[in-house]
Amino acid sequence: MSTTTRNPAPRAADVAPRASVAPPVPLALQLAWGALVLNALAYLALPTIIPIPQRVGQLVTQGALLAALVLALAANRRMVVRPTLFLTLLAILGVVALMVSPHSDFPLGSTFRSVRFVAFIAVLWLFTPWWGRRDMVLLRCHRRVLWVILALVLVGAAISPGVAFGFEGRLAGVLWPIPPTQVAHYSAVLLGTSAVLWMSRVITTWHASLAICVSGVALVASHSRTALGAAVVGVVLAGASLFVGHVRVRRTYALGSLVGVVFASVFASELTQWLLRGQTREEAGQLTGRTKVWTEVLAHPRSRMEELFGSGMSDQSFDGLPIDNNWLGTYLDQGWFGVVVHATLLLILFLLVATHVRGPQRAVALFLIVYCLVASIAETGLFSATAYLLDLTVAAALLAPERRRELR
Repeated sequence: MSTTTRNPAPRAADVAPRASVAPPVPLALQLAWGALVLNALAYLALPTIIPIPQRVGQLVTQGALLAALVLALAANRRMVVRPTLFLTLLAILGVVALMVSPHSDFPLGSTFRSVRFVAFIAVLWLFTPWWGRRDMVLLRCHRRVLWVILALVLVGAAISPGVAFGFEGRLAGVLWPIPPTQVAHYSAVLLGTSAVLWMSRVITTWHASLAICVSGVALVASHSRTALGAAVVGVVLAGASLFVGHVRVRRTYALGSLVGVVFASVFASELTQWLLRGQTREEAGQLTGRTKVWTEVLAHPRSRMEELFGSGMSDQSFDGLPIDNNWLGTYLDQGWFGVVVHATLLLILFLLVATHVRGPQRAVALFLIVYCLVASIAETGLFSATAYLLDLTVAAALLAPERRRELR
């Protein structure tokens, strides 16, 4: 009697789907998301190759919100919305800010910002039918817009490197004014999501290599310690969520740890100089003067009502200096109420991560949440009309329960 030997079937945990062709993204949806990102690109008076009048720049960015609303309605003609606690809490936050803003020291500006924030959230509601999709459509929209932004930044640097690196030697956008901190943000998010998607075998090695190289160069050139540190922590934790079920992740961790130790040992002095950015250790320890502003914010006398609900939405500055801390900025604008809502929103996202099935959606969402949380220590706008809120919205969309019926 003859016997045949069969190869044992591979474990499901060690086999991940290869990169496949995803269905096309509706054009109106892609344009609507791009308009939202453009709205988040607040116009700043920075040097550009072709001078852009400030009023024109503000009109473009502020008008992009209206364009996003029209395009979102074109993509979601039946105005279908999906219930979500994440956007519900954001809507409550916006309504309370709108109620407080008329009593601010600058009522017109504060009320205008609050109205725009409420409108921003309303547009986000129109994207909810695409939440919970297997093809991760909102993530693809987000990544495409990031590609466009980085392409504009790098093309501008190639045309006029002197202007592009004129901000203390840090890379900035000069075709459209994009400060180095924002360049770093977009670069870090594209780099981190590309690394996680590659480890999950969602995108090809060639695609991931190109994205990581391009965004990595822009991230290093922008010289942002916050974005770099947040990206590293986010990728490490997101990869850890895939560690058990993906051989590629385990191999990447082993190789990355070895390369990191060797790089840190050989280039220790150069790495230290890059991190210090020409500052003394004392200046770096004070986070480029941020801690002094934080102390002044906490010491500023406030009424009981302002402590509870803030003094209205501002430009996240104090005595003309940027606050550069999401939690103190929230406390100043929205009081303890805003701080509690922000913390609750992050807690909800982490609970969704903990209860979501293991896979690329969970890993990418975890990266985005961790990145924004770490960056919030030295950045503002985690839950306002900024790119950070769009990052977290993508994370919430990835963690939403899967829908069988999709919007046509």
